[in-house]
Amino acid sequence: MNTNAQQVQEPRRVGLVGVGLMGSGIAQNIVKHGHKLTILDHPGNQPVGALLAAGATAVSDVTALAAEVDVLILCVTGTPQVEAVMLGEKGALTSLRSGTVVIDCSTAVPDSTTKVAYAVQAKGGKFLDAPMTRTAKEAAEGRLNLLVGGDAEVLASCLPLLRCFAENITHVGGIGAGHAMKLLHNFVSLGTVALLCEAAACAERAGVAPDVFVDVLAKGGGNGVALERVKPKLLTGSTDSLKFSMANAKKDLGYYNDMAQQSSASHGIAQAVETLLTHGIDTFGPDRMVLDLVEALKK
Repeated sequence: MNTNAQQVQEPRRVGLVGVGLMGSGIAQNIVKHGHKLTILDHPGNQPVGALLAAGATAVSDVTALAAEVDVLILCVTGTPQVEAVMLGEKGALTSLRSGTVVIDCSTAVPDSTTKVAYAVQAKGGKFLDAPMTRTAKEAAEGRLNLLVGGDAEVLASCLPLLRCFAENITHVGGIGAGHAMKLLHNFVSLGTVALLCEAAACAERAGVAPDVFVDVLAKGGGNGVALERVKPKLLTGSTDSLKFSMANAKKDLGYYNDMAQQSSASHGIAQAVETLLTHGIDTFGPDRMVLDLVEALKK
């Protein structure tokens, strides 16, 4: 089901954990559409001055946040952070009110998602996993893609809020299906980027100029979104077209490989991509962008 219909919005009390590159855009659009937003004050947040000036408020601990909201959105790095926020000794579950909807927009392991969802439901809450695709640019524009796992009725009740920051919302299936689809998506997208980076490094050694490499692929079977993201790196050295660190990419590929292994699915290519990312991290450190694999693979 692809849910594109507009619905009338009613203001809701929304909590957001994770005002990072993606969460910042989500927060801006939630406030813009008239919802009461409270964020968790955290050192990893992007600057929040403009957000607070626009009407958002901040609290210093997640228990206080969970106690006052109708919807709690998580936009954190991965499974360990989700579990800490929700299941920790002073986590959100200690104060979550019955009827609160938890929406996890992080990238996480589906098995953990199921565990967290059951814990939320045991407290009388509701749960959706709704990981994102696209970039921080689309987050700021309110044009993210959401891949949603969970009950269709719960999703329907949240559509007006989700429409504040998402252009395409796809109901993938039951709880955990959204996170499974996100891992599949990131394996394909990041795997294709890694393939192009490796080919570009080989092209240089073979004496093929970067502009020729790009032009030939663009006119043939190599054309697509991945090439458009790699192209600026090859022609100008810019990584602005894909602001995604090698550490985050390796984390996502690791999650994918774990999911595939648990289901006895073939994942040899995914293991190879994870190995490439490990090489990139060993060469440049975890904070360099995925597109910097081109340089790492030349060494």
